[in-house]
Amino acid sequence: MKGFLVGLILGILIVPIAVFFYVETGQSPAAASDAPMPFEKFIAKGALHARIKKETQDRELSTFNAGDLAAGAEVYRTNCAFCHGLPLQAPSAASQGMFPHAPQLFTTKETVTDDPVGVTCWKVKNGIRLTGMPGFQKALSDQQMWQVSALMASADKLPPDVLRSLLPAAAPAEATSAASSATPAPVIPPPASPSQPK
Repeated sequence: MKGFLVGLILGILIVPIAVFFYVETGQSPAAASDAPMPFEKFIAKGALHARIKKETQDRELSTFNAGDLAAGAEVYRTNCAFCHGLPLQAPSAASQGMFPHAPQLFTTKETVTDDPVGVTCWKVKNGIRLTGMPGFQKALSDQQMWQVSALMASADKLPPDVLRSLLPAAAPAEATSAASSATPAPVIPPPASPSQPK
């Protein structure tokens, strides 16, 4: 019995000691480009889903109007687009360097249109630990957080004017038109009439 207890105590102590050496010797993944640790996704996602389920307040998407979506689009462009992208835009290099990868919310694969508005609002408000997703509860009002969440829940069926406000600016076309207006067109003399001497 004594040997069993000693073995049990040693077994219990060896796990935290092994974890300590794993971390302190620089073997654990710490860079954004490293592979996830064993069970990292399971633990992180399990904790996140349980917390969201416990604390989420929900609202029907039908309670938001076009004005709310337009206001949400402004909030999104200012606070979210750098990481989560805009429609018809390639992901930014910074978002690709994050771990986990920042989902591009206007793509079919990574949209959150199937999430309840309250779940998205919880994420906007609180952020997600161990990711690059910050909490905006001190930066945005409750109304703004609900508006941007409604925008994301409607991302696949936005009114045309709201969608246009989210499209990336056409910088090359603007630069071309600005350059052409700055450079005067060459003056071409009119052709000489046949009655005039050459």
